[in-house]
Amino acid sequence: MIPDAFDTAAALASPSQAERWRPGLGAVAQSEIFASGRDGSGAGAALAFALDAWRCRPRAEGEEAEDRRAVVWVQTRAAVKRGGRPFRAGLPQEIRHRLIHVLAEKDEDALFALEEAVRCRDIAFVIGEIVGSPRALDFTASRRLTLAAERHGVPLTLVRLDGTRDLSSARQRWAVQAAPSARPRWNRQAPGVPAWQAELFRARSHPPGTWRLSEDAGTLVAERETPLPVRGEDTKGWSHSGLAEVGEGRVAISNAASPSPGFASSFGASVAILSPNGERVLG
Repeated sequence: MIPDAFDTAAALASPSQAERWRPGLGAVAQSEIFASGRDGSGAGAALAFALDAWRCRPRAEGEEAEDRRAVVWVQTRAAVKRGGRPFRAGLPQEIRHRLIHVLAEKDEDALFALEEAVRCRDIAFVIGEIVGSPRALDFTASRRLTLAAERHGVPLTLVRLDGTRDLSSARQRWAVQAAPSARPRWNRQAPGVPAWQAELFRARSHPPGTWRLSEDAGTLVAERETPLPVRGEDTKGWSHSGLAEVGEGRVAISNAASPSPGFASSFGASVAILSPNGERVLG
């Protein structure tokens, strides 16, 4: 059974809810990830967070073992130029053939597509990518997205490429950059599993903190890093890593390469939607 709604802001603000974030806690209505547009760390982390929450969501009695709902990924054309399109064959097998791609020319079109997607309960989760801090994405627009996601129970993860930490109603706000991967056990020369250094600098239900995130056999693994002072969104005083500058109008460049996601094709229309088979169905 699909939940009717996520926790409200009042419930999330309850002291009993104030626990450290960890993988497997489930999805929140809207999360934001601030990342550099020079690599694919933001999109990769967004997919990892979304998959973790989706895989760990509670299942109702009598519900089908396999969730057959589609997954929506919305990109503006500017975001495609920064990070590329997700490569369908490189996606996890469980969502590879159920991905719906929306390509928007303008930020307003992307926000419209995101809101329509979270209103559809036949969608498992939604990922969006927007460059910078466009005027269209003000607090009112952010609030609309959060309320729609809460009401319909479809989680949204919005990647803000080279954006600034302006006002937002997102329930969790992260700053992410690529981290060096651990060397594989059997082949030391092979590429390692994806890894990120992530700072949770604002959350309704968790205190701030930093983690090194990685994947292990399809499971998101988190290792605590040096804790941050509890100062809300003010992280400028923390200088242990470049994460304090992510989302502050400065670009953090990591030596760790992270694959960029990319889709099979795009169209010149204002909004183009592709079916899981790669056919254009709208736009």
